[in-house]
Amino acid sequence: MVLYFRGDAFQGKAMMPAERLVGTALVAAGATVIEADYARGSDNRFPQAMEHAFMALAYLSTKRKLYGGLTKSPLFVAGDEAGGNIAAGVALKARDVLLGDLSGQILLSPMIDPMMTSDSLRKADEASLSARWAEGWSHYLETACGFQHPYAAPCLCSRLSGVAPALVVTSEDDPLRDEASGYAERLATSGVSVSKTVLPAQCGWTGIYKGEEGEWMAALRGEFIRFAQQLSA
Repeated sequence: MVLYFRGDAFQGKAMMPAERLVGTALVAAGATVIEADYARGSDNRFPQAMEHAFMALAYLSTKRKLYGGLTKSPLFVAGDEAGGNIAAGVALKARDVLLGDLSGQILLSPMIDPMMTSDSLRKADEASLSARWAEGWSHYLETACGFQHPYAAPCLCSRLSGVAPALVVTSEDDPLRDEASGYAERLATSGVSVSKTVLPAQCGWTGIYKGEEGEWMAALRGEFIRFAQQLSA
């Protein structure tokens, strides 16, 4: 079972009725996917948004059968872009509060560095995306007591050991590639089991930011299947 958090750069006001392509890819891999509307009532601000997402995980962990799973069905959190930040933050809190309940975290180009100083971001020819992400960070952290809270900016967390195994996916042409890869490396250094995949530029991975289909969907399906099989082995 996968609890999914969408992107939208911390600016989406409510869950949209349109089908989410990430969810479609994970369903095709055999997962039951439930989307958490963490924006409702939180206005996409920390800590409310992350806390709403965590409450959804805590609820689902005891209600798996209600949503078509088994009592012990493996439970994952997943998110792309801003949703990847939420998923990473929820995974950190789950380590602290729901020990053993979370089987893994799926971080798809997670937007986890509020400093926005990575080489891949600076070199990217995506000025409109960079501006949107800067506005999103400003909005998300507006009421936070400093942006260095580990649940708000997981890449700044000084204690990553014990967090759930991670599947981290990015691409060669992804503006968020460096922060995704850097976080994967820090997780691995902390003893966390990590599967990191950098997809080729021609697979259309950056289409996740615009809701565009592409070869990335089949690639993500395959990576998730391998990740789940590794954890069950």
